[in-house]
Amino acid sequence: MADDLFSAMTAAASGLRAQTVRMRLSAENLANADSTATTPGGDPYRRRAPVFAAMVDRETGVVGVTLKRAQEDQSAFPLRFDPSHPGADEKGFVKEPNVSSLIEVADMREAQRAYEANLNVIEAARSMAGRTLDLLRR
Repeated sequence: MADDLFSAMTAAASGLRAQTVRMRLSAENLANADSTATTPGGDPYRRRAPVFAAMVDRETGVVGVTLKRAQEDQSAFPLRFDPSHPGADEKGFVKEPNVSSLIEVADMREAQRAYEANLNVIEAARSMAGRTLDLLRR
């Protein structure tokens, strides 16, 4: 039973780390949502999204999740006409970052809920382990 509780806590801990990375990338995207290029025709900030992969701990056999890489979103940049902007191209268009604040806030909220769910798993496992020890002491 102790191995099962340890496995649950280990898997949930990897989930906590994954959701932390996800929230950090969403925050980074939101912080750069208005960043444009400073050179004419240059590219602005490009949205980044986490790519996760399953991992197996060879010692314990616990399956968890790990960050494989932070991948740049290759979608097109929205254009805004502003010939006076230092980053405007020869036609007067400025490339805006491909970051949608609405999507980033929704993704951050989803990551927060997943983080809380993993935290609840750890708390439940700790509680069950504590109760088991109390029963064994009697």
